[in-house]
Amino acid sequence: RIISAVLVGVMLSSSLAGCGSAQGTAQPNESAPAGTEAEGPSGEPEASEPAASTEEKIIRLNNNEEPGSLSPSLAQGTHDSWVIEHCFEGLFRKSPDGGVEYGIVDEVIRDEGNMEDGYKFTFKLKETLWNDGTPLTAHDFEFTYKNVLNPELASEYAYYLYVIKGGQEYNEGTGPVENVMVKAVDDYTLEIVFTSPFSYYQDYMSHYTFLPTQKAMVETNKDWWLKPETFRCNGAFQLTEWINKESIKIRRNPNYFEADKIKLDGADFIILTDSTSAWQKYTVDELDLVYPLPAQVTEQLIAEGNPEFYNSEDLACYYYYLNTTVPPLNNLKVRKALSMSIDRTIITEMITKGGQQPAYGLTPPGIVDYTDSEDGQGDFQKNLGPILTEDIEQAKTLLAEGLAEEGMTEFTFTILYNTDDNHKKIAEAIQNMWKENLGVDVTLENAEFQTVLDRRHAQDFDVARAGWIGDYADPMTFLDQFVTGGSQNDGLWTNARYDELVEIMRNGATQQERFVAMKEAEKILMDDVGIMPIYFYAFPYTLKSRVTDIFKPINRYPQFKYADIVE
Repeated sequence: RIISAVLVGVMLSSSLAGCGSAQGTAQPNESAPAGTEAEGPSGEPEASEPAASTEEKIIRLNNNEEPGSLSPSLAQGTHDSWVIEHCFEGLFRKSPDGGVEYGIVDEVIRDEGNMEDGYKFTFKLKETLWNDGTPLTAHDFEFTYKNVLNPELASEYAYYLYVIKGGQEYNEGTGPVENVMVKAVDDYTLEIVFTSPFSYYQDYMSHYTFLPTQKAMVETNKDWWLKPETFRCNGAFQLTEWINKESIKIRRNPNYFEADKIKLDGADFIILTDSTSAWQKYTVDELDLVYPLPAQVTEQLIAEGNPEFYNSEDLACYYYYLNTTVPPLNNLKVRKALSMSIDRTIITEMITKGGQQPAYGLTPPGIVDYTDSEDGQGDFQKNLGPILTEDIEQAKTLLAEGLAEEGMTEFTFTILYNTDDNHKKIAEAIQNMWKENLGVDVTLENAEFQTVLDRRHAQDFDVARAGWIGDYADPMTFLDQFVTGGSQNDGLWTNARYDELVEIMRNGATQQERFVAMKEAEKILMDDVGIMPIYFYAFPYTLKSRVTDIFKPINRYPQFKYADIVE
């Protein structure tokens, strides 16, 4: 194993403070976590009959970072989306059984005619309302999608709507908005022309970027999402209070079209970056659900079989960006050396300790593989197999060669990570591995999550922590973000063949064609060390036994929309 006895000792000496006998037991990271379930209790809370009560039913949660935006059109990660997806309803939504179901769509009609000009879908909408009581119409959807693509908005997720014909050209400034093929035919009929057959459209369109915003409000107030009095939403809950860097409160939306199915009166989020502090609040009954958990707490809860601990699958990868514009990280041999000298098993077994799997590729387990069959056969990641290798001696040779090619004999750099106990321990472990195995001196720097995002996007870093939850169950959700010029390609890695393969992923006529391209693309990305995967997440959390009907989709945070509190 690539680690010293000293480092092992440091890891094992982590305190278990705060991990005592709580009444109950079970990281938001930017993009959190997949992998198989850890040893110990798992699964979701069972449903039960609601109890009669005169008290308000408020679920208490920790959102471990301040949201950057509560507008679906501007959101960037789970620190935003956990609140957003409980305040908005889209055309499609995640269902409690793990699938995707209609949201405010009544019917979908696919045009089977001439496809030379794109693939037309017609969405018939239910008659629903905004929280202010005004009708939500197809015109709101048309406005929203064109607004996300508007280059002046600078939405980080604009690329997500490139599936709409004319969308990419408009966003990149090479085509007019009139060529964006989304149109409100009437108040309750939305027509969209896509660039490909789009067999996975329902899962893809359940993402928050496809959620509607109210045209009338957004046109008059670009900061509408900052204050409760201007916050327009159509979901089960609505914003009632937001105290900067402290708390967010949402309450039941009486105009939600399925209000009769909502049992909670609301949810209170505290903004708490320290997972140990969040866990301590759980132990004294100040929180009902906690994620992320300190690694040592997770380890203990698994060992004791605590009934309030759950460890769900999540479709996500934890990785490091390498700024390929900074010498010597521009050198492939140097990047390979850094990757090869990390012992990922040590990290998952001695630091995270929650069922995470070492990552030797980018795409996590949990996606059906269509490479050899249109019906799907096996798991994409498992069929692809490990791509990255770990080899200290080869890493030393590659580092010496790479530094010589750059005219350097030594170098130092900094690892940037968002404030969190687990991120700190992982960065410290990798810092020690690089020092011991390669003789490279590394410093560590932590910052608030939004600051880390902003610095990554500005390439103001050497190596930076990142993570990505799959937006839908397809390898493209991980792979297309590293295309040249992509808004999430923070390391500015580039490869012409990779870019060609991304176009095949997006527009391939068959699933087999797409999946062959995706396997080749992932091998290129890993062989070129465009990023440095560390592990595939699991999702360990705790939930009080009085809270029922929570469900956890594979690529979402726990959903409390239909939850109840039974004392």
